[in-house]
Amino acid sequence: MKNEVSMSKTYNVEIVNMVMVKDIRNNKVLVLNKTKNWPGLTFPGGHVEKGESFYDAAVREIKEETGLEVKNLVAKGIVHWANKEKGDRYLELIYSTSDFSGTPVKETEEGTIEWMSYEELKASKALSQNFDMYFPIFESKTYCELFLDWNGNDWNSEKRYIFS
Repeated sequence: MKNEVSMSKTYNVEIVNMVMVKDIRNNKVLVLNKTKNWPGLTFPGGHVEKGESFYDAAVREIKEETGLEVKNLVAKGIVHWANKEKGDRYLELIYSTSDFSGTPVKETEEGTIEWMSYEELKASKALSQNFDMYFPIFESKTYCELFLDWNGNDWNSEKRYIFS
């Protein structure tokens, strides 16, 4: 008799995005100092709504969190946390752009907004939890996948980068 393991193809998935907005003329990136959820310095982004494309969600989130209009987003990669016990996934689509218009707001319900050099951001002690793991994705010249085996309780995990 064959020993079969039941494997469900249905599990919970949370889909979010993050966008690095670059001001090439001033050599700065737009930084959100979050006060909600994952407090600390990070790039703006947020959840993908029902019926919304990943790209459109990223554009909308940047508008909501910074006041800027962005376009020509470049897909840099994906970060995904996989709970191997339950099958749940947390997917974060990573983009960058230097094509923006408008003036960023100083503050939203998410936190304060400021321009900062990329080097200053990387050296900061005030980064949002695990945000330091994202820098290789933004620095890569190719698409990157960051895979993390998540235990479902905390966000500390062994990381694995896969560059294409």
